[in-house]
Amino acid sequence: MGYGSLAASLAPALRDAGYEITEIVMASRAGRESVRRARALAKEVGARAVTAGDAALDASVLWLCVPDRGIRETAAAIAAPLSALRRQRGTQRPVALSGRKSGLRFAFHSSGALLSDELVALRNAGIAVASVHPLMTFVVGGRASLSGVPFAVEGDAAAMRIARRVVRDLGTESFILPSRGKAAYHAWATMTSPLLVAYLVTLEEAAGRAGLTRGQARRMSLPIILQTLSNYGRLGPANSFSGPFMRGDAATVAKHLALLRNDPVTHSVYVALARAALKLLPVKNRAEVQRLVESASRCPVVRKGHK
Repeated sequence: MGYGSLAASLAPALRDAGYEITEIVMASRAGRESVRRARALAKEVGARAVTAGDAALDASVLWLCVPDRGIRETAAAIAAPLSALRRQRGTQRPVALSGRKSGLRFAFHSSGALLSDELVALRNAGIAVASVHPLMTFVVGGRASLSGVPFAVEGDAAAMRIARRVVRDLGTESFILPSRGKAAYHAWATMTSPLLVAYLVTLEEAAGRAGLTRGQARRMSLPIILQTLSNYGRLGPANSFSGPFMRGDAATVAKHLALLRNDPVTHSVYVALARAALKLLPVKNRAEVQRLVESASRCPVVRKGHK
């Protein structure tokens, strides 16, 4: 259910793994562009493009790829006719829905922040539910590969077993996430990509002080960024660490802090990362560098042109 960036990556991957996608389900009041995108995705994976009201739900798994704010409401709307028909028949077996036999037994959502409890209406209708979140970024205009992407799984035991089997068939790995760990997991995921982008755009600000445009900063930063990531993956954090903090070059760190004092955002990012380095990485001349960083954090930072 859904046809956005996540669905556009997930549905073809499932098809390529040997799964039949029966329907791409869109909102009953979908606009023209949404209908076009849903139909294009459905055609690509050999499915029907249908509205929620016309969905047969004739697959065994329903995978909700909708915004977080709509998960609970969508689940309730799908569950209502299922619950009514099952009450009429007095059974938990598959029932007819929209004129067809529904074999729906499992439902997943892919929110990194929300628990499987968002699907409580479907659970109450006799369907096993789980949250199945790929640790990957999905953006408009791009299609992410799911190769090697880990999936965090949380929910009902039966649904988790199916989810982990599906993930294996996608050629990657999954791990069970305790419900109490969901918020911490999503904070980690947010730091891994969205806030990494925030850090990268802060690099553009710093490069601007050296006379570079934002475009130049992006282009010229990429080689060292990619090499750092490669080193981190191969060698681990300590052996990937270099520069003035690793050397304990307090004089250079002091120059950086003085230069950035009239740029509050860049200064605060530098100080926060310096503190992380001092706590977690091998910094020489640690005491002197730490005094500099802590002193800078207490000094007022003034934006250029302001008193």
